[in-house]
Amino acid sequence: MAKKKKLGFFSRFGFSYSNDSISQIEATLSDQPSSINVAMKNSVDIATAKSTAVPRTRTPDKNLRAEIAPVDFVRKHDDVQYISKKNVYIPELKASLQDYTVFSNQSLAAEKTLTAYETLAAVGNLDSTNSRALDTELPEIRSGFFTRLKNSLMKTRQNLGSGFIKLFSSKKIDNDLFEALEEQLLVADVDVNTTRKIINSLIEYANHRHIKDTEVLYSKLREEMAAILTTVERPLVITGKLPFIILMVGVNGVGKTTTIGKLAHQYQSEGKSLMLAAGDTFRAAAIEQLQVWGERNNIPVIAQHTGADAASVIFDAIQAAKAHGIDILIADTAGRLQNKTPLMEELKKIVRVIKKQDVNASYEIMLIIDACTGQNSVIQTNLFHNAVGLTGIALTKLDGTAKGGVIFSIAERFNIPIRYIGVGEGIDDLQPFKAHDFIEALFAREN
Repeated sequence: MAKKKKLGFFSRFGFSYSNDSISQIEATLSDQPSSINVAMKNSVDIATAKSTAVPRTRTPDKNLRAEIAPVDFVRKHDDVQYISKKNVYIPELKASLQDYTVFSNQSLAAEKTLTAYETLAAVGNLDSTNSRALDTELPEIRSGFFTRLKNSLMKTRQNLGSGFIKLFSSKKIDNDLFEALEEQLLVADVDVNTTRKIINSLIEYANHRHIKDTEVLYSKLREEMAAILTTVERPLVITGKLPFIILMVGVNGVGKTTTIGKLAHQYQSEGKSLMLAAGDTFRAAAIEQLQVWGERNNIPVIAQHTGADAASVIFDAIQAAKAHGIDILIADTAGRLQNKTPLMEELKKIVRVIKKQDVNASYEIMLIIDACTGQNSVIQTNLFHNAVGLTGIALTKLDGTAKGGVIFSIAERFNIPIRYIGVGEGIDDLQPFKAHDFIEALFAREN
């Protein structure tokens, strides 16, 4: 009797995959619920402003001017003095930037100044991750980042690293081993195409070298997975014409604003001068949240009223950064679902404004991804990349998911540099991505 041919993991469940798999998923992706705006719980004293509104200075570029919605300024100073780029002079810089404070015509007001904690108490829709991160005091004595990375990947390691060790220690090299490995990769959210590539490479290696020792094949697996990540290990280098602009994009709730605060803290510690732009004019309390980060790090924040044109905010921030010789401008944007066309068009508009202001501008368009979203993050990356041309990715919340394998899918499919990974809520838990450290932590043997 002929031996029955074993079916692959995909075939047993009736799945059939092609190169168009992601496109099919995108076409059937249902709308996610948008974030709910929560009004301020505490009342804020508002007095009628007595300052006279002065029209915006017109830019000579008609096309650029057409991109930006008209906004009125309340100018408190007409002269802008030279401010040193060093952060020790940032308080003076913040004072001189009062002439860039923007209000809408309908709400010219002098608002009550809130402390960081009063702001958090007044706002109802800061998620728990952001509020806990904002509430973090000066860093205590902490373990090394590698130890934190290793601990954060514990859930993912159960499926991949240590899961592989158990798999290879109890199997001989046969179809059962490759089938079990295939299933293990998929469970950890490594996508179908990447899984297939890894499995095929191992099969070819085992057959060509006549490998019988599973330990040798295990080392080859580790080598293959490291090779995928090494191609996207390209740290963000601040170079070229200043200010260097970092535009943060992503869907709702991935931690864009919190990532901005952590990133600003790191660059400031390197002696660079910074400015923040509150480009999320849609979400309630987004501006206040960014201002809290600015206050904590003593960094000026350029902002307008809620509902203002985001491209206008970015335009104002770039002008202010140029005027004061700022090294780095980090711009927040509103969270948007990747399948919402109008919001994606708004993002394209912001990018056009950046490019039109200076064709030689140095900038980074960084997508923030929540690792907990698994394969949906592959779809997000695809559509954001098609819309604005991503130049970097930051993968956050690796400490709270078993789906960390998605990093291999993103690296393999898009080859977009992975700039940072986040492994916790502390201000030092966002670090430049290092493929070697990630693989070491992922494949670390449990004590």
